[in-house]
Amino acid sequence: MSFAKDFSKAMSQSGPSQFQEVIRQELEYSMKVELDKILATAPSNELEHTKNDLEGFKKLFHRFLQEKGPSVDWGKIQRPPEDSIQPYEKIKARGLPDNIASVLNKLVVVKLNGGLGTSMGCKGPKSLIGVRNENTFLDLTVQQIEHLNKTYNTDVPLVLMNSFNTDEDTKKILQKYSHSRVKIYTFNQSRYPRINKETLLPIAKDVSYSGENTECWYPPGHGDIYASFYNSGLLDNLIGEGKEYIFVSNIDNLGATVDLYILNHLMNPPNGKRCEFVMEVTNKTRADVKGGTLTQYENKLRLVEIAQVPKAHVDEFKSVSKFKIFNTNNLWIALSAIKRLQEKNAIDMEIIVNPKTLDGGLNVIQLETAVGAAIKSFENSLGINVPRSRFLPVKTTSDLLLVMSNLYSLNAGSLTMSEKREFPTVPLVKLGSSFTKVQDYLRRFESIPDMLELDHLTVSGDVTFGKNVSLKVSLQAGCSCIYMTNLCYSVRKPILSHQLPLEAFLRIKKQQKSLQQGLQ
Repeated sequence: MSFAKDFSKAMSQSGPSQFQEVIRQELEYSMKVELDKILATAPSNELEHTKNDLEGFKKLFHRFLQEKGPSVDWGKIQRPPEDSIQPYEKIKARGLPDNIASVLNKLVVVKLNGGLGTSMGCKGPKSLIGVRNENTFLDLTVQQIEHLNKTYNTDVPLVLMNSFNTDEDTKKILQKYSHSRVKIYTFNQSRYPRINKETLLPIAKDVSYSGENTECWYPPGHGDIYASFYNSGLLDNLIGEGKEYIFVSNIDNLGATVDLYILNHLMNPPNGKRCEFVMEVTNKTRADVKGGTLTQYENKLRLVEIAQVPKAHVDEFKSVSKFKIFNTNNLWIALSAIKRLQEKNAIDMEIIVNPKTLDGGLNVIQLETAVGAAIKSFENSLGINVPRSRFLPVKTTSDLLLVMSNLYSLNAGSLTMSEKREFPTVPLVKLGSSFTKVQDYLRRFESIPDMLELDHLTVSGDVTFGKNVSLKVSLQAGCSCIYMTNLCYSVRKPILSHQLPLEAFLRIKKQQKSLQQGLQ
């Protein structure tokens, strides 16, 4: 088929709209041809799995071609009804039943484990990065669930949704938990081909995803959990074991622990009608202006992400006063509802178009979905406004510094804010580019500073921290070479900021006193 010929024919018959439809059909046909070629290269033991992946991708690509512009009509967005987002305090005030063990036995914990640690300079799964006392994200997760099972004599399993990037390394590590009191299951999310931005065709030529083909494939976001969980057979197995709800969260959110009060609210609703989907939200700060928010849209609760917002309303969307909450991606979902909706092909999630530039300079796009976007497909959905402590993600080494510090205490895998901290929130920490990679970050701290009285820390330039350092004020260091050694600053060629005058540096250097006494 010729684009030029189709263009002339379509324009002569019905104008631009029919031409656009012809182009869509041409693109879908070309995509099908390329995907069939890829499928033909699959070995027999991978054929069925690869076929499922490519069928899912075709459906997503079809929707991508059909959609035009932002996927929400801004005029239809309304504030959610008051009872649709409950304060956590109200949920907690109901207390817990005597039979909490029987409630826990209906629960499955699912962690999204598809991400790599590349943004922090690490190889392999992000879940295997050490974050506290040499414990990894995965270690802490297992410890939390094991503590629950031992305390209440229950059988709460852990399910990891891996990607093709993390599956092999994760399974090797799981052997260390063979004697723990936690059943651990895994399943893989789909593997989709990246699309050439110019041709809208896959850059992969076969099913291989190693060597030169590493960049040809991608995991399509955590919205893929519904189809992959169902296709794996694990969903049916867990339902057969009497499990009723999953608690889903990002494995790098150290605040996402099992909350007994929310679970009890789900299993024993005050009005007798169970929720199929609960999203934990928390109050937005100026650091969270891009986070998705819950709205009322066409008589349903709907998660609206910034990518869906028309450009003219982006500033309004970012408003802390108008949209006061954002999605933590801590979700509680009924297993029976996932099965019902998946079998009816009725889970609707907006497409996220994620542009990427590969190492060779090729511009590609990834079509993704987000797990929380499915909230509108479930019945009797609910938002719960939880404390900020349930949102403690570690995305950067700045976040890592917070969770490694004495701001938090560690007990049975859970981090809790130190009682010695006088402020209800954590400090705002911004470490410069010299700290981006974990190994560089660790090299620049001889020990993690005392941060109990810190409000704000911004560091840029070549800075190192010595042992037993205490940070008690708002600091901003910008210099060609500033470093901390034991109990003091040493400074060369200072480029001083307005927040820390020269006199302060000279006084600290002269007195050689511990920063634990504060910057006088």
